[in-house]
Amino acid sequence: MYALVMKIRRFPMAGLSCGLLVLAGVARADTYPRQPGVDILHYAFHLTLSDETDSIEGEAKITLRVAKDGVNTLTLDLVQPKAEAQNRGMTVSAVTEAGKAVTFEHANDRLTLRLDPAGRAGETRTFAVRYHGIPATGLLIAPNKHGERTFFSDNWPIKARQWLPTLDHPYDKATTEMFVTAPAHYQVVSNGLRVEEIDLDGDRRLTHWRNSVPIATWLNVLGAARFAVDHRAVWRGLPIETWVYRQDRDNGFAVFANPTPAVLDFLSDKVGPYSFERLANVQANGVRGGMESATSIFYGDDSVNDPSSTRWRNVIIHETAHQWFGNAVTENDWDHVWLSEGFATYFTHLFVEHAYGRDEFIAGLRADRDAIREFDAKNPNYRIIHDNLADMSQVLSSAGTYKKGGWTLHMLRGLIGDAAFWSGIREYYKEYRDGNAATVDFRRVMEEASGKDLGWFFDQWLTRGGFLKVRAQWSYDEAAKVVRIDVEQLQPGAPLRMPIEVGLEVAGEVVSRTAKIEVRNRKDSLSIPLDRAPRGLTLDPRTFVLMDAEVAPAPSAVRR
Repeated sequence: MYALVMKIRRFPMAGLSCGLLVLAGVARADTYPRQPGVDILHYAFHLTLSDETDSIEGEAKITLRVAKDGVNTLTLDLVQPKAEAQNRGMTVSAVTEAGKAVTFEHANDRLTLRLDPAGRAGETRTFAVRYHGIPATGLLIAPNKHGERTFFSDNWPIKARQWLPTLDHPYDKATTEMFVTAPAHYQVVSNGLRVEEIDLDGDRRLTHWRNSVPIATWLNVLGAARFAVDHRAVWRGLPIETWVYRQDRDNGFAVFANPTPAVLDFLSDKVGPYSFERLANVQANGVRGGMESATSIFYGDDSVNDPSSTRWRNVIIHETAHQWFGNAVTENDWDHVWLSEGFATYFTHLFVEHAYGRDEFIAGLRADRDAIREFDAKNPNYRIIHDNLADMSQVLSSAGTYKKGGWTLHMLRGLIGDAAFWSGIREYYKEYRDGNAATVDFRRVMEEASGKDLGWFFDQWLTRGGFLKVRAQWSYDEAAKVVRIDVEQLQPGAPLRMPIEVGLEVAGEVVSRTAKIEVRNRKDSLSIPLDRAPRGLTLDPRTFVLMDAEVAPAPSAVRR
């Protein structure tokens, strides 16, 4: 997600550092009650929308595989009507299995079904849940900016439960279908490929969409409006579409024509194959920025206002990057949401570097650094990997998770080099595509790609707050032919460890010389061999370290 305001995991391999196990212990699971005895394979949502009422009628057919003998319940998330929400919520009228009534209890926004007989490992069971109600959130039924009635979902991060009975957590991914019956003047968009449209009696239309790639619950999507639809040229055999309000046809088609194909090319070539059957950009009511719903990305009402807008261009890049990171490779736990949001943030910068040049790339990183600085001043203990996350509002922190997460990837690239970084990224995507991953999985892959122990790096940047703030003084010892640099770390807490490139300006040379130092302590005195006194010295000239740095020559910069 991009806001403009601003299944079973592998264990670490033998032979890697013991620090890997430490990180795995630090990154405990969030507080969602998992059900290891069941694996949801498929959801088929049958929904009826109306212009006479905001109440929806639904039937969800849920197919699961039993993972162990003796499983006798399945518990789904589904929010009930509440007085404080004007009685908005979902009421369950019946649950069946193969046409036979199933005992259920709906309490505390959890729907528990009784498996009778109890499940046997390996078997597949399908349950049908019939329900109705007015969603309090998750599915917005309201006029768009043109005053026309529309229906648009926004499930991020745990709002699918407001209108769909599901396991509303990213650890369980499933294929999906949407069968939507609505007044015939609406066009309906959802995930995957449109299978069928059929006009029904009573000026109604049934639209059927099928998504054959497993996705996390929040990525399910529904939009119903009076659209203009642009079927773009096919990209590598897959359909590319734009859906905008009919009044915004011209600007909308122009906004989304680019850079979508170029971003798809870049990510496919650099990371790995696109995982899904189609890609559509959709103008949607109620979305503030972008929402990466699988195959049908939603963008805010105002996304079509200015076809030349750089900010909306970057939202398109960000949400498209999510189709790889977040959608295809999904964090297995909300504690690790940076694996989607930090990745989408950094891969936006990487595409900018590729398509628009190094200067714009660096400007974007520096803008993110400024936002991190401001965020850190108010949230000094904020950590990227959360610890038993219960408050979902923490997930939505743009600067803490998104921007610092992106900077962590950038620093990793600087630390291990481009070749190892891209090799690791490709392997990570290949191994966890269409599945789930945790930070420990990503770290293991990057250690294998680089041949380096990265435990200190991942622990430092992902499980601690703050960032590097240094004051440095330098002098030149002419007798010893060395530059001496005294570096003091100013940020609160324990000192950080970080290699830092040094740029040395030497008289008569157009290109600065470079060397590497590494800070580890509150105060470090470091030396760099150099055959003559430099005219000046800079820290991190290529902008690879998240830090604030003051650099000055010592009062007597040259000692003879």
